[in-house]
Amino acid sequence: MGENGTELEMRNTAYALVFGSVMALGLPLNAVSLWILLRCHSLKSPSAVFMVNLAISDLLLVISLPTRVYFFATGIWPLGNMACICITMLFRNNIRSSAIFITFISVDRLLAVVYPLRSRHIRTSSNAWKAAALVWLFVLILNIPESVNFMRFLNNNTESTCFEFNHYQSPPRSPIAYFQLVLVLTMLAVNIVSTALVSWTLHRQLSDSARVNNKVNVMLIFAMNLIMFTVFFLPLSLLIFFKNWKTALTPLLCLASVNCCLDPLLYYFSFDGFWKRRDDVDTSLARE
Repeated sequence: MGENGTELEMRNTAYALVFGSVMALGLPLNAVSLWILLRCHSLKSPSAVFMVNLAISDLLLVISLPTRVYFFATGIWPLGNMACICITMLFRNNIRSSAIFITFISVDRLLAVVYPLRSRHIRTSSNAWKAAALVWLFVLILNIPESVNFMRFLNNNTESTCFEFNHYQSPPRSPIAYFQLVLVLTMLAVNIVSTALVSWTLHRQLSDSARVNNKVNVMLIFAMNLIMFTVFFLPLSLLIFFKNWKTALTPLLCLASVNCCLDPLLYYFSFDGFWKRRDDVDTSLARE
């Protein structure tokens, strides 16, 4: 028992360190990124709109991490069931909203490179804000059945804690989990197609209207998006198909949380001068 207790303590300490490190890095990185996006880049650009919402999604994840750090560091959950549900939903919402916003960014870049003129009426800030609002409404609607099922489980199992459950009290896998897997796979497929089309177009030499100065950096945006899906989103979503899913849940949650620390790199590569802003191009074309 002592050995098992020591092993459990070491494992929980590692979880606390991972979540704490993600919180320490993710909070300043995303807060500064959000400030820069709002202050230095016009929200008339659809990419900027999607990146602002992605940064907000990451910040919501980060502010939920202190409770996880406290739990794994002490083994005590000091808050009630409602707080547990809210923290859990914030984490799940980050996976879903991040997957969608990253895909929107890829599609926006695809339209800017492959169809720079024909997509001008689609790539507007108004459409981007409407799409972002629908995304948030979508993830909130998904929370309703998940929260109800999770609340029933917590109320019926008085010995359970918020983030860890024993073998006989593991929460049932929600049908929403299968829907999340379909969502992640669909978004991944869209990103793969977008990457292929942009790569093919760049190799054919872009016309002047696309105005891309650094093809390598452009492709880095798409490469980062694919990494986000294959490394952080997909493994956690595939967990529902494994019998021993409970033992791998927390390690994969630790891995998935790291995505909020890498998203600021996406903002940097998108706006660091190698991509001339499409809103300026659209304005000049409109004047003509």
